[in-house]
Amino acid sequence: MDGRSTCLKNVLISGGAGFVGAATARAVAEKYPQCDITIIDLHPTGPTHVVPDSASFIQVDITNADEVSKALQQARPDVVIHAAGIVPVLAERFGRRIENQVWRANVEGTRNMLEAAKGSGANAFVYTSTCCVVTDDMGRPYPNIDEHWPTSPQPLIYGESKAAAEAFVLQYSRDVMPTCALRASVLCGPGDYQLVPAIHVCIAKRETPFVIGTGSNLWDVTYVPNIADAHVLAAENLMSSKTAAGEAFFIQNNETITFRDFCLAVWVHFGHIPPFELHIAERLAYLAGLLSEASTWITGKTTTISRGSVQDTCAVRYANGEKARRILGYEARVGIEDGIRLSCEDLARRLGIELPCPSELKSE
Repeated sequence: MDGRSTCLKNVLISGGAGFVGAATARAVAEKYPQCDITIIDLHPTGPTHVVPDSASFIQVDITNADEVSKALQQARPDVVIHAAGIVPVLAERFGRRIENQVWRANVEGTRNMLEAAKGSGANAFVYTSTCCVVTDDMGRPYPNIDEHWPTSPQPLIYGESKAAAEAFVLQYSRDVMPTCALRASVLCGPGDYQLVPAIHVCIAKRETPFVIGTGSNLWDVTYVPNIADAHVLAAENLMSSKTAAGEAFFIQNNETITFRDFCLAVWVHFGHIPPFELHIAERLAYLAGLLSEASTWITGKTTTISRGSVQDTCAVRYANGEKARRILGYEARVGIEDGIRLSCEDLARRLGIELPCPSELKSE
């Protein structure tokens, strides 16, 4: 029996009211309408991240081991998909101010989930990891990386915490139950609160003409329903052939795109074409980021640019998807062009604005 013939009957999703978790809940319900889905999350479900009407919800703080244990004992899932955690917002990503908070949620929370899964008799555990476990060193490029690449020697707090949790998850596969980790790339899609919104606000800030560096650096971006599909495939595999047990997988759209082209594609959906382009050398932008950080330290006001954001914008960061294709059977169902369009349509709905028709597009 292979993964594609496995029927998921009882699945629990932590962080199921969030961006990735809610998309995964929708993917499970779409493929297995009769599956019992339990969502646990610190925050109630809401209109931004839509979950299936049939899903049960339990409010749980994953950093509280007792709450987690009680929820899993109540749900008794066959499969646990652990998508809960903290992804620092841009203003916090490159510093360590919230390091303890991030580690508590991402590492201790994962430990609590694993222990509770074992105690409840779960048969499989899928962990939502991130490409940042490898790519968080801002000082080097990551072209066409695969799962043989080591974790970053100079990580940021997010990648550092997720790498520690991932190692713990995969160790469980050797000793306790089948587990695997899905290393998602940068994400866009329904409910995106970081990537496309941040690019969209550049229009109002009149920042769209500025190109830091060459603008030719390639990125991976994944449409979130695609990473949700990968979670379903991973759960199926761990419940059947178990060829994914103990393994980590890079998951992305497998369509590289330059960061500049991604931005231009977002802006054009909102009716904006930059009137000109002004290239700014990466070193000069880096200096501006340093001065901006100094201003933040003095005034207490957070600014958009930092040394980290400059390096991030100029980074080369894309992975090889062959392992996920071979073992999980993963292929992106929604291409990046459609993914960008759908992401922009979702953001426009949330902002209460109407996207222009293609014939209305013009330079500003």
